[in-house]
Formats: sequence, structure tokens, C-alpha cells
Amino acid sequence: MDLETEILREHSKRQSVRIAKWVGNNKGRFRELLNLFLKGEYRTTQRAAWIVKHCADEHPDLVYPYLNEMVDRMLEPGAHDAVPRNVLRILQDVEIPRRIAGKIATVSFEMLASAKEPIAVKVFSMTVLANIAQQEPDLKREIVLLIEQQMPTGSAGFRSRARKILKRLEQL
Repeated sequence: MDLETEILREHSKRQSVRIAKWVGNNKGRFRELLNLFLKGEYRTTQRAAWIVKHCADEHPDLVYPYLNEMVDRMLEPGAHDAVPRNVLRILQDVEIPRRIAGKIATVSFEMLASAKEPIAVKVFSMTVLANIAQQEPDLKREIVLLIEQQMPTGSAGFRSRARKILKRLEQL
């Protein structure tokens, strides 16, 4: 399969799932997909992001070697909105290695605090931070303050996730 051609052929959930199934648990195919995600053109990156997420859902072990690169990619100027959204969506569902937890926490704090970030990026950042706080309880107070600052002006989706995260953090 010519992966880039297939990615660009159609942008739909059906196509993304089909390609993710083709990638399966194959490390070589996943690396090929990740190269397109990390280094592809704007539209290729956008579409590959969704497929990477589908692969990570089924085979989370595939993403661990690339988490640092994925975080670096979402910080690049001009990265498509789909990149941080899908990287954070993946990070909220995987165990974050201690060696990069600090970097991911810093990035997540920045994204959560930013007025420019879309709601999805902010809510995924909240969850990532709550997950890291499980291992690093000292972060709890800072996370709570940042969330509470944004509650009055946050969207319904933000407030809903915030209430769940605040309740979870209370239990730490």
C-alpha cells in the first residue's frame, strides 16, 4: 500500500480506521505512518494524526518509542491543530514514561493556560496533567488553580471535563 496516497485519497473515519487496521501491530508500518505524521506536508500530517490515534488506541505499545518526537512535533510553529489535539488525546490514554513526564507536564500546562488553544486541546491537557499528578502529587495545587481560573469563562465542554478532573484531583 502506498500509505501517503491512501491517506490523501479520502478524509473520513472509515478510511482512517481502514488504514489503522492495515498498520495493525506492525512496527515498520507504524514507523512509516509516524514519519508522515512527523514530517509530512500540512494535509498529510492532519490526516495521519487521526490514524496515529486509532493505532494508539489498539496498540499503545507502538507509540512509546515516539512520544518525545510526537511532543516535539506538536510544539513546532505552524503545526496543524490536529497535531497537538491528537498527540494529547493519545497521551491522556497511555502511561507517560517518567523520563519525559516533566516535558509533557510543561507543555500541557502551557496549552491549558493559553487563550489561543482550542477547547479539545485544553481538555486533553487537563486529563494529561491529572494523570501525571497521580505520580507527582505536588502538581495538584497548580493544576487546580489553573482550572479554577478558567471555569467561569470556559465552554460547557471545558467546565464538564474540569469538574471531573477537579473531583479526581480531590481524591489524590
